[in-house]
Amino acid sequence: MIAELGLAALWLAAALAALQLIAGFAAVRNPAGELASLVRPAAVVQGVLCAFAFVMLLWLFMITDLSVKLVAMNSHSMKPMVFKLAGAWGNHEGSMLLWITVMAMAGGLIAWVERRLPEKTMMATLGAQAFVGLGFYAFLLLSSNPFERLPQPAVEGLGLNPLLQDIGLAFHPPTLYFGYVGLSVAFSFAVGALLTRQVTPDFARAMRPWVLGAWVFLTIGITAGSYWAYYELGWGGWWFWDPVENASLMPWLAATALLHSASVLAARDALRAWTIMLGVVAFSMSMVGTFLVRSGILTSVHAFAVDPERGSFILALLTIYIGGALVLFALRAGSVAEGERFATTSREGALVFNNVMLCAILGVVLMGTLYPLVTEAFDVRVSVGPPYFNPVGAIFTFPMLAIMAVGPLLRWRRDKLERVRLPLAIVAAATVAVLALVLVLGGAGILPLLGLAFAIGLAIASFLPLRGRNLRRVPLAVWGMVIAHFGVAVALYGMASETAFTKERLAAVQVGGSTDVGPWTVSLAGVEPVAGPNWTAIEARLLASYEGGEPIPLGPQARTFWAPIQETTESVLATRWNGQLYAVIGNQAEDGRWQLRLWWKPWVTLIWYGGLLVALGGVLALVGRLAEDLKRRHVRARVAERRREAKA
Repeated sequence: MIAELGLAALWLAAALAALQLIAGFAAVRNPAGELASLVRPAAVVQGVLCAFAFVMLLWLFMITDLSVKLVAMNSHSMKPMVFKLAGAWGNHEGSMLLWITVMAMAGGLIAWVERRLPEKTMMATLGAQAFVGLGFYAFLLLSSNPFERLPQPAVEGLGLNPLLQDIGLAFHPPTLYFGYVGLSVAFSFAVGALLTRQVTPDFARAMRPWVLGAWVFLTIGITAGSYWAYYELGWGGWWFWDPVENASLMPWLAATALLHSASVLAARDALRAWTIMLGVVAFSMSMVGTFLVRSGILTSVHAFAVDPERGSFILALLTIYIGGALVLFALRAGSVAEGERFATTSREGALVFNNVMLCAILGVVLMGTLYPLVTEAFDVRVSVGPPYFNPVGAIFTFPMLAIMAVGPLLRWRRDKLERVRLPLAIVAAATVAVLALVLVLGGAGILPLLGLAFAIGLAIASFLPLRGRNLRRVPLAVWGMVIAHFGVAVALYGMASETAFTKERLAAVQVGGSTDVGPWTVSLAGVEPVAGPNWTAIEARLLASYEGGEPIPLGPQARTFWAPIQETTESVLATRWNGQLYAVIGNQAEDGRWQLRLWWKPWVTLIWYGGLLVALGGVLALVGRLAEDLKRRHVRARVAERRREAKA
C-alpha cells in the first residue's frame, strides 16, 4: 500500500497543478473571479502531497521493498541505512520525484507567504509555476513512475552504483536540485511579470531571495561535487570539464548574473530587461543540464539515465518552456520600460560589464559542452577539454575579476575613478608584486601566474568596501558581498597554486621500500585484505613523513563491491597547512612491487574553503535581505495604520 499511496498522492498533486494553472491565468484576466481564491490553496496542498509522496518513497527504500522496481534496481538489503535512503534520489526516477517535490513545496511556500507583489502578478507567477510543474508531473507519471511494481518481488536488489555510495555524494544531488528548482521559481516570477507588464523593484525584491537561495545551493553543490570527484575517482583532479560538471556550472554562471541584475533592479529600478532575460536563461541552463544528464546522449559517472525516449521528453519540455518564454519576451520586451539611467563609471556599469563577462563565459562553456555532441551526430568524434576551456574562458574571466575588485568601491548612478584612485593603486601594486614574485620563483604557466596575482589583488579589494565604516553597523548584505568576493579570491588562489606547483610521482615500490613526492617521504609497510559492509578491498599500509617529521599511517584501497559487482579506487589524503598529499594504490607487478600514485598539491584545500566562503557570503546576504524586507514591511504597516487612524 505504501507505493500506491505515494502514486495516488502524485496524481492528486498533478490534478491540483492543472487547477492552479487554469485558475491562475483566469485570475490574471479577472482578479475578482471565483477561481482566483483557489490558486493559493491549490499550490499549498500540492506541495504537501508531493512531500508525502517523497516520504513514501523514502519509506520503501528504508524497508527495502523489493516488490517496487526502483528499489530492486537501486538498493540492496545489506547496504548501510544512509545509502539505502540516498538510493531514493541516486537514480533517475527518484531524483525527478525529488525535483518535483522541491518545486511543489517552493510553489506552496510562495503562495503561503508572498504578499509583496500585486495580486495579478502573483496569480500569473503561480500559474507559470504550475505550468512548469505539469510538464514534470507528466514526465514522472507517464515515463518515469518511481512507484512501479514488479510482477514478482525480486529475491535481492541490484544495489546502488558504488561510486555513489559516499556520504558526501549522498547529500550532493539534493543541493543541486534545490538550486535548479530555485531557478524555476525565478523563471515563474519573470514570466508572471512579463504577462502583467509589472517589472518593478517589488518584483525584484520578491524574486531575489529565491535566486539567492538557489545560488547558495548551487555553490554548495558544485563545491561538494568537485571535492567528491577529487577524492573518490582517484585521478587526482578537482575539475575535468566533464559535460555533467558543466551542466551544474552553467546555471550557476547565469544565476550569478541574475542575482546582481535583480539586486540593481530592487535597489535602483534599473536593468529591467536584463533581469527578465537572465531569469529565463538561468532556468534554460537548468533544463539543458537536466537534458544532458538524463537523455542518454553522453556517458558520465554523474549521469542517471540512458533512455533516448526520456531525453526526447525533456527536450520537448525544454522547447516548450524556454521557447515559449523567449517568444513572450520578444512580444513584451517593448513594454518593459528601460528603468533608471546610469553612467558607465558607476556601480551599475560595473555590474553590467561583469554580467556581460559571465554570459560570455557561459557561452564558452555551453559551446564546448555541446560541440562534441553536435559533431558526433555527423560521425565525427572530438574531445573538448582544458586546452579549450581554460584559455578561452580566461579571456573573459580576468577582466571580470578586475572589475569585481573595482565595482563595489564605486557609487550608484555616477562616479569618477579618481575618487577611488588610492585603493585601486594599492590593489594594483599588490597584484604586480605577486606577479613579479612568482615570475622570479618560476615554475608557473601564464594562466596560473595571472590567477595567483589576481587572487591576491581581489582578496585585498574585497575588504575595501569596509574601509572607514563602523563595522558594527555594516549591513549583513554588505558583509555577504565582502565574504563572497573574498571566497572567490581564496578559491582562485587554490586553483592557480594547485595547477602551478603540483608534484606527481608514479612509482613501483616493494614492501619496505619508499619514495618521495614534494616534501613527503612515503614508505610501503605492507598490503593486506580488508572487508566492509558490502565490499572487500586490498589496502596499502603507508607511512608518510612530512619534511622528515613523525610518520603518519595512510590506507589507500582498491575495493570490490558485490552489489553490484564493481571495482573502485579509494584514495587517501594527508592535509597540512599548505596543501595535501594524495595517495592511490594500483596493481601488483610481476616482480611483487606495488604501484603507488602520489601527488603533492600545494594549497589545494583553498579551492573548497573558498567555495564554502562564497556560499557563506550568500547566506549572510540572504539573511540580511530578508531582515531588510521584514523591516520594510513593518514600516509600511505602521504608516498604513497611522493613515487609518488619521482618517478615523
